[in-house]
Amino acid sequence: MPTPSEALLARLVAFDTVTLTPNLALIEAVRDLLAAHGIASTLVRSDDGTRANLYASVGPAGVPGVLLSGHTDVVPAAGQAWTLPPFALTARDGLLYGRGTADMKGFVACAVNAMVQASGRTLRRPLQLALSYDEEIGCVGVRRLLEVMEMAPGRPALCIVGEPTSMRIATGHKGKAALRALCLGLEGHSALAPRALNAIHLACDLVGAMRALQDDLRARGARDSAYEVPYATVHAGCIHGGRALNIVPNECVVDFEIRHLAQDDPAVLLAPLRQAADDIRKQARLHAPAADIRIEEVNAYPGLDTPLASEAVRFVESLLPAGAAKTKVAFGTEGGLFTRHLDVPVVVCGPGSIVQAHKPDEYISRAQLAECDAFMQRLVAAL
Repeated sequence: MPTPSEALLARLVAFDTVTLTPNLALIEAVRDLLAAHGIASTLVRSDDGTRANLYASVGPAGVPGVLLSGHTDVVPAAGQAWTLPPFALTARDGLLYGRGTADMKGFVACAVNAMVQASGRTLRRPLQLALSYDEEIGCVGVRRLLEVMEMAPGRPALCIVGEPTSMRIATGHKGKAALRALCLGLEGHSALAPRALNAIHLACDLVGAMRALQDDLRARGARDSAYEVPYATVHAGCIHGGRALNIVPNECVVDFEIRHLAQDDPAVLLAPLRQAADDIRKQARLHAPAADIRIEEVNAYPGLDTPLASEAVRFVESLLPAGAAKTKVAFGTEGGLFTRHLDVPVVVCGPGSIVQAHKPDEYISRAQLAECDAFMQRLVAAL
């Protein structure tokens, strides 16, 4: 017999909510379920109205409570070698398979059921729920929700982001700056290549500067040993340039990122690359006056670093079995945005493993879902 959270997870997985596609059917299903238990929800929609965030609260108004935060979008399943249907929950040998089971509809199911449980209790402090869209491309949707919450009279005392940590307490994650470099050269016939200026070559020179910066950060950058990679990283992920082999390309685009420690200033980390771009540009303009390299920020979110000795960490620790492990995670969350915009302490703790996320045959174990349900029950009791 499936538990309430497992039954709700089956419903949530059935909604194909791949990032940048509509999530309204899922959001409306959650809104209706909450409404059936007397819980009102606020929807904050995207510009085109096809996607929405949801915010709901149970308990006394104007009192700082605990906010449960999760995202409703999932990464695509297309192009992956799934052996099971990605948008249907399959139970097998204690595991629950489906896109988003670990990242992070398992937590969403537990959080929604916790709201339902809380609606039948007399709370001293409220339990709140925030569900967002398009998190997978840089925590896009939650920013609209934060604009609304910034103007609300009462703010949470604590935010729990339910990304998969195997129910360990994560007190930090790196921030990220997603950037794009547009490299402009001078087109020409490839038989006369030296008379033109190859934009791909300019891009390669810039990527070389990225590799040099990475070497410097590895050797001399700030460090935090709680991370598997304890320093900031620079990564070129995509490069696009050229239309035909016999044409010297006049344009090339490099998409790259900087993942940085919470104490790092990403603008300072980027400065050597901007200087390298200036140097490459000056040299290139000796040959082609219109040559250029333009670097722009596409998206960014801050890092998170909640002190281990904080009341927020101690409170979450009290809801877990004795000796619950503490960690910092390599992936990003909306947690840093909640701290920056609402001045709210954040702890990341949720069921499932990030190792299973974004893969074919993604799964969460029934044991992890049950552990999260027990965590939520203790949270409701504490409130």
